[in-house]
Amino acid sequence: MPLPYSISLKNATVNFDGGYAFKNINWSIHPEHHWLICGSNGSGKSALAAILSGTGDIENGIIKNLPPRTGVVSFEAQAELIEAERRKDDADIMDVIAIGTPVSEIIADVCKDQPLADSLCEKFGLTPLLDRAFRKLSTGESRKVMLIRALTCDPQLLILDEPFEGLDVNSLRALQQHLQTISATTTIVMVLNRLDQCPEFITHVAYVDNGELTQQVSRTDTEAWQQLNDLLHLQTADLEVPPTDIDTSLPALDPAAPLVKITDGAIKYDDTIIFDQLNWTINPGRHWQLTGPNGSGKTALLSLITGDHPQCYVNNIHVFGFKRGSGESIWQIKQFIGYVSTALQWEYTVGTSLRNVIISGFYDSIGLYSKYTDNQRNIADLWLEVLGMQSRADETFTSQSYGDQRLLLIARAMVKHPPLLILDEPCLGLDDMNRQRVLALIEIICTRSGSTVLYVNHHAEDKIAGIEHHLALDDFSRQ
Repeated sequence: MPLPYSISLKNATVNFDGGYAFKNINWSIHPEHHWLICGSNGSGKSALAAILSGTGDIENGIIKNLPPRTGVVSFEAQAELIEAERRKDDADIMDVIAIGTPVSEIIADVCKDQPLADSLCEKFGLTPLLDRAFRKLSTGESRKVMLIRALTCDPQLLILDEPFEGLDVNSLRALQQHLQTISATTTIVMVLNRLDQCPEFITHVAYVDNGELTQQVSRTDTEAWQQLNDLLHLQTADLEVPPTDIDTSLPALDPAAPLVKITDGAIKYDDTIIFDQLNWTINPGRHWQLTGPNGSGKTALLSLITGDHPQCYVNNIHVFGFKRGSGESIWQIKQFIGYVSTALQWEYTVGTSLRNVIISGFYDSIGLYSKYTDNQRNIADLWLEVLGMQSRADETFTSQSYGDQRLLLIARAMVKHPPLLILDEPCLGLDDMNRQRVLALIEIICTRSGSTVLYVNHHAEDKIAGIEHHLALDDFSRQ
C-alpha cells in the first residue's frame, strides 16, 4: 500500500548550495494521494521535489515523515551518478585502462526486485547493454537506467522529475503502464511542465512560482484544474503572438520617434495639485510599469495620453507624432492605443461569442456590428488558441469566468497590434490563479510582439518579465 502516514511540511524554508532557498512550504502528502509539481521554467519545481528526498538544509519550519526508501529520477541525480563514475575512473591505477562500472552492476547496486529489473530492461531495450560501461551510454539510455534503479529499489515514495523526457515511444508507453500499475501500492510525486502529460493516477497538483508553493489543486476541482492548465499553457507552450489583419492595419509611425513624450506634465484643480513636473518619454519597444497609490493620478495621467482629460490641451504632450492641441482628433490618437481596464470589462456586457469579442477589437466596438472577413476570423481563432480557449470559440462572453473575460479583452486590445497597449490594473478583482494567467499573457505580449506595453498597478513589487522601466507616480504627487 502507499505510505501509511502523511509527509508533512509546515512553514518550511530550505536552503540549497549556491544561496537558493525554497520558502514557506506548507504541504501534506497523504496516503493514496499522488502529486504533480508544475510551474514555469526556473520556478523551483525540481527544488521542491528534491526536498522530499532530503536534499537541502532546513532553515525554518518542520519537515516530518520523509520515508526511508525513496526512488529518485532527475537530471541532477543522473549527473551525480555519472560524476561518481568519473571520479571512480580517475581513482584507478594510472597504468590500467578504466572500463567503468557495467550497467548491470549500476542497477544491482540498489535493486530489490531482480525479476522486475530484468522485465524493465527488456521493455526499455537495455538488455543488450547490460555489460556496457554506464558512462558509455547515451543520455537517453542512462535515463532509462535511472528509472529502473528507482522502480526496483522497493520505494515507499517515487520522485520522478520529468521522467518522460528523452524516451522513445515504446519505452514511454512501458513506463506509463508500469506507473499506472504501481500507483496502487507506491506514492508518486512527479515533476512535469505540462498538464496534458499528466497521468490518470495523479490526484493533486502543486503549482510552484518563484520558489514558493502557491497553489494546491485537487483533480476533483475541475474549475481550478482547468485554470491551472490554462496558466501552464501560457507559461510553458511555445506560443507566438498572432499577426494582425493587413486590411485594417494602422498607419505607419516613425520608428525613431517617441510614442509619448510629456514635458513638465501636471494635473491641477484650483489649489489641489495631483502631480506636477512630470517628464516622461515612452519609446517604441521600451515597456513601462506605472505604479502609485489611490489618488496619485494614474488614471488622470492615462487620460492625458488618450486625450480624455481636458487638461491634455494645456500640457506639453506629443503622442504618435501629434502635438496635443494641434488640430488632431481624439480618434487619430486612440487608433494607436489598445486599452484594457476593469471599467471596460464592466461595460462589455453583450452576450456575443468569444470569437466575436476578439474580432470586435478590429472595430473598437463593444459587441460586433460589422461583417468581418475570413482573415479576421482566422486571427481571432489564433488568439483563442494562445489563450487555450479554441474549443469555446462559440460560447458567450458573459458566460465566462471573470478571469477568462479579462484575458479575452487583452486579446481584443491586441488584434490590431497597437503601438501602445495600456493595461490599467489588469489584475484588479482577480484571484491569484487568474492573476498569474493574466501576467503570463502580458509577458508573452512584451517579449513576442511589436506593441509597447504600459502596465499600470498599485504595487511596484508586482513585476513582469520583459518590463524593465518603472515610473512611480507618487514621486510626483503633491497631495
